[in-house]
Amino acid sequence: MKKIVMQLLLLLILPFGLCAEKVEVTSKNFYAKDSENQAHFIDDVLVKQGKSWIHSDRLIVYFDENNETIQYDAIGNATFEIFKEQSHYKGKAQKVTHFPRTAEYLFAGDAVINDVTKDRQVKGNTIVIESVTGNAIVKGTSKKPIKFIFDTEKKK
Repeated sequence: MKKIVMQLLLLLILPFGLCAEKVEVTSKNFYAKDSENQAHFIDDVLVKQGKSWIHSDRLIVYFDENNETIQYDAIGNATFEIFKEQSHYKGKAQKVTHFPRTAEYLFAGDAVINDVTKDRQVKGNTIVIESVTGNAIVKGTSKKPIKFIFDTEKKK
């Protein structure tokens, strides 16, 4: 039980990405798997850090042996809005995986991401965004190729 409480405290104070803002997780239910170093948040899950947020049906947080967050998965009807330095992304996917140490996001399952800053949209089965570099990798399937939508006109 002590380990569970420690993990929860660390989860709430560890960074969402690379910045030092606190993370806040709310949900209707929670349980921990100490033997697997996991915390599970279930039903109406909201993860917030600063202006960034992810909403999903479930959230699984994975810890290393030092109780530091190595990954979390927002699963089921995930919607999000992410602000990183000069970037602003909004969208949805069936699963959003975040790796705080590398500030990398993996969006899977009918992923749609709107790059609000650059006024463009990408759709694909799997999308990876490296939020520090701004690099992206998009993969489609044979039945659903990727789609990239952008405007060639300058806005006034």
